Amino acid sequence: MQENGAVKKVNEPYLVDALSFTEAESRIIEAIKPYISGEFSISAVKKTKIAEIFFNENGDRYYMVKVNFITLDEKSGMEKKSASFILVQASSFSDALDQFNEGMKGSAADFEIASIAETPLCDVFPLNAVPGKPSTL
Repeated sequence: MQENGAVKKVNEPYLVDALSFTEAESRIIEAIKPYISGEFSISAVKKTKIAEIFFNENGDRYYMVKVNFITLDEKSGMEKKSASFILVQASSFSDALDQFNEGMKGSAADFEIASIAETPLCDVFPLNAVPGKPSTL
């Protein structure tokens, strides 16, 4: 609802951890229903290739980190890079980099950051099968 009383239609992207499109739609409807007045609809549901999420309760934005994991091909002796996408909740670009590096501490894998970009996501709804453990999407 705008200040002049007119209803404004908006599109807001959300990330939902689900096993099917039907489950994703059902979960997001239940999650946002208390915050919406009037009619609403789900305009699209699609899969993502996010390997992991690093949550930070102080972050108010979500950043997509494209990371290349580097392995050595034993046959050719050449380095091989495989890209993964990790979503990082942070308050700024530099905080996203810090949160990513913190999340990768202890990793035995060699990696390089290919890119970090702020996403338009409004919120993330993980499926926490075990309370207190991070969810992966």
